[in-house]
Amino acid sequence: MAVIVVTGRGGAGKTTTTANLSAFLAMGEYRVLAIDGDLYLPNLGFHFALENVKYSLHSLLKNPDMDPEWAIYKHPQTGVHVMPGSSNLQDVLGISPKKLVDVLERVKPKFGVVFVDSPTGIPFDTLPTFELANYQLIVVEIERSPIYSFEVMVKNEIEKLKALGDRYNLNIGVILNKVRESEDIVDKIIEVIENDLGVPVVGWVPFDNNVPESINVGIPIIKYLPSSDAAIAFKDTGKILEEWIFS
Repeated sequence: MAVIVVTGRGGAGKTTTTANLSAFLAMGEYRVLAIDGDLYLPNLGFHFALENVKYSLHSLLKNPDMDPEWAIYKHPQTGVHVMPGSSNLQDVLGISPKKLVDVLERVKPKFGVVFVDSPTGIPFDTLPTFELANYQLIVVEIERSPIYSFEVMVKNEIEKLKALGDRYNLNIGVILNKVRESEDIVDKIIEVIENDLGVPVVGWVPFDNNVPESINVGIPIIKYLPSSDAAIAFKDTGKILEEWIFS
């Protein structure tokens, strides 16, 4: 089972969402792999304290004969298997994004769930991975839209990414992240998204100042501070996602 995590704009918390949902399922004894599919600006490794590894996804892209297991690391605190990317410019130059599909094909049968942290926006470089996916999660930060037009902007962002998922016949869900001032009307926002766009909202996560701290120590908030507001929300979202995928 493969889940592609996407967002229309940078800073929405796509990678944080990937890290925490993969941690939730791994802590629930599923065998989970999280792949950094953002080939040119990878940062999934930072969320698991794996920013300086000997072998990475980029190693596989440059040497297809290499065993993918060499680039997979098990996070000790959560049990998530992680395939981080390399932030070294020399590793990024000259890679072929098309080979990411080959990597995904080789590792997918070995895991119950594979999360792919996709690039921001329409991920043209990694579109072929959508052919191997089953689910698409769209992460949206509604607070960054002007109050007078947030409904139009959010709809536009979700519609574009939903069209991509529809093209590949994926099951599509939305996660609202970093909810602050809109918390009082979040139910109304969810109603608009589900009724007007026909996309289920899997969950919403409040803005939490503890999240950057958890990233700095390389432990997803769901494990680092399990009683924090964001951790509780990610757990609730994870439960819905688990039922959605495995029911």
